[in-house]
Amino acid sequence: MDVSTPSRLCLSPVDGKQVLLGFDGARMSSDAGLLLLREIERREGLAGCLATCVKDPRAPARVQHSLEEIIRFRILMIAAGYEDANDAADLRHDPSFKLALERASESGAALCSQPTISRMENLPDVRTLIRMGREMVRFYCQSFPRAPRQIVLDIDDTFDAAYGHQQLRLFNSYYDEYGFQPIVVFDGEGRLVGAQLRPARRPKGAEIAAHLRRLIRQIRRFWPKTEILLRADSHYCTPQVLDLCDGLDLLYVFGLSKNTRLAAHVLPLEASTAERYARSPGPTLRRFKTFSYAAGSWSKPRRVIARVEVSFRGRDTRYIVTNLEGGRGKHLYKRLYSARGQAENHIKGWKTHLAADRTSCSKANANQMRLMLHGCAYWLWWTLRAACPKRSPWRHAQFDTLRLHLLKLAATIVEKKTRIIITLPACCPRRKLLTLLFRALEPPRPA
Repeated sequence: MDVSTPSRLCLSPVDGKQVLLGFDGARMSSDAGLLLLREIERREGLAGCLATCVKDPRAPARVQHSLEEIIRFRILMIAAGYEDANDAADLRHDPSFKLALERASESGAALCSQPTISRMENLPDVRTLIRMGREMVRFYCQSFPRAPRQIVLDIDDTFDAAYGHQQLRLFNSYYDEYGFQPIVVFDGEGRLVGAQLRPARRPKGAEIAAHLRRLIRQIRRFWPKTEILLRADSHYCTPQVLDLCDGLDLLYVFGLSKNTRLAAHVLPLEASTAERYARSPGPTLRRFKTFSYAAGSWSKPRRVIARVEVSFRGRDTRYIVTNLEGGRGKHLYKRLYSARGQAENHIKGWKTHLAADRTSCSKANANQMRLMLHGCAYWLWWTLRAACPKRSPWRHAQFDTLRLHLLKLAATIVEKKTRIIITLPACCPRRKLLTLLFRALEPPRPA
């Protein structure tokens, strides 16, 4: 019997045998690992948190897709690497996505379409987005089994290029293009606390202080006794922010910009360090100095730590300011402040692997809503990575690596009368890890 049909493609032969390819196989999906994220989303209820903040203007009798279902579909699309809402036209029939949205793989109705998703993204107003931001902080606090003794918050901003004439877009001379510059806050372990869309300019002290005041107020509603340590780059070290930290009893370690008065404090140390390096050249020589300093705009003197570095590239001196009283300056700089750089990797993962910079809507509210959705997708992957074995490399893997190995899996999905059976390939290279994760995320069985 000739199996060559118009639906099959003929490839190069192997061992003298004809190789045919077709798309007429069983009911399959290429994103079967999405069910891992489904279990996390069902347990954490991220989509429900956002949906409770939005007032649905539709007539209840005509609603086919609830807001929670639309939001969940969009979050899972982003997590699976489909940041473009147009992909919903194909994914709405995918059996894995239908199962993740609590619909039967074959008999269940199709999921929502791209226009429905776009309407959802444009639905929230400013008050709704504020409520969503509070819900994200509440979710962050409830992700801990108990109130921690101390948390570290890394605050930074990142540039998002604009796609056209969009609200809040602004020309940034450093990046030489129009865009946005949202403020993003992560904690020391990589949890996303919040993200706020804003124009592409360096935030001023009053703006930063107002944002931090609102954030700290929300966190302390849940953790009134938890000690909070802030870390940030030098442009967050403004008089308003420093006074805010003093007024709210916040600990801080901020970068400090260079100036001539600071340079005078370390001039002898720079000279002696350069002489020592000249006598015995090596890779790098670092020395530290702690002293008290007060800028003209500061309300009081503060502790400053200078790091003097000499190498074959020349001299490099950096400064940080802190209100931490104990600890050596070397330890505070190397172990505490330098760890702030990990927040940039979190931002990179959020933008590069989850396309959080896809702020292409014309309205600012819709783009802020997208930051919320991409933030929820980040939480799904962070939670899945945290469920991996502690000493395995998967505990530190990038999101795109986890997605490639754990989500992009081919599977046959068969719906029967009382069961839905998912069959993964017997030669799946990550079988042991997938089994461990599915068991760890398995819901409790009924008694």
